Amino acid sequence: MANLLDTVDQRTNLVGKNRLELLLFHLQGRQLFAINVFKVKEVVKLPPLNKLPNAHPKISGVANIRGASIPVINLREAIGFRPINTDEECNLIITEYNRTVQGFLVGKVDHIVNMTWDEVMHPPSTVGRNHYLTALAKLEKEGKEEIIEILDVEKVLAEIIEYDVTISEGVLDEAIINEFSGVKILHADDSPTARNQVKATLEPLGVEIVTAENGQQALDILKGWAKEGKRIEDEILMLITDAEMPIMDGYKLTSEVRADPNMSALHITLNTSLSGSFNQAMVEKVGCNELLSKFQPDRLVETVQKRLKEKLGLE
Repeated sequence: MANLLDTVDQRTNLVGKNRLELLLFHLQGRQLFAINVFKVKEVVKLPPLNKLPNAHPKISGVANIRGASIPVINLREAIGFRPINTDEECNLIITEYNRTVQGFLVGKVDHIVNMTWDEVMHPPSTVGRNHYLTALAKLEKEGKEEIIEILDVEKVLAEIIEYDVTISEGVLDEAIINEFSGVKILHADDSPTARNQVKATLEPLGVEIVTAENGQQALDILKGWAKEGKRIEDEILMLITDAEMPIMDGYKLTSEVRADPNMSALHITLNTSLSGSFNQAMVEKVGCNELLSKFQPDRLVETVQKRLKEKLGLE
């Protein structure tokens, strides 16, 4: 138990300081790609794969890892290139996103690098809208500067899994359904896919979504309202923020909001694809009101509805 608590404390300290760890790997080429270590369960050499009939074409098969059947996504093919050719350098990165476990077929796994989120940049607008990047980072390696491409795994998964944004019958409270109209929510997430999912779920109810691509943008919006003399809790119902974002992550954003008397009472929901035993400790450490795992449209609506009832004095 002591070791577990020590590990939790190490992870929460890392996140609270706006830092991240990236697992670097190749997709059979010189270019370095990365995903956040928090989402990685383990890395193994590519085991034999069993083919699945009628599976999505980007699913290479199923791997048996210690008795668990894990779908394997050919990551090179999933981001628009020719499928990776399996060889002795191939590895399987096993991850947990949105409460599901999957493996990504990659080439050589390089190493783990620790950096701050403010060292991470948005992709340039000139790359268009159909890319699979959430961010870029620079790395000094062997005296040379290399660009790391941080992949938008949520977009990759959404194209394979097809997340449903339909709200189940009975979730909405008919007594307050008209109260959603005109409600404003600030949503911070670096993934266009995640932003679109939240919009597609809440906007049909009449909710207005103000979007930010990172924590710094969200903080600037909040400070701008405060500077205009607006009371933040009257301007928006709540802040929904992702955990991982370039420039400023969701934990740092929450800490900044809680430290500012003009906005410290703002209701904050951490909406993250990160799974595992560390999340609740992180949420409590920085002061979020609640944790919501992606992507659950019913839970999202229930969370917003509960907050709306609180504001209306009905709960």
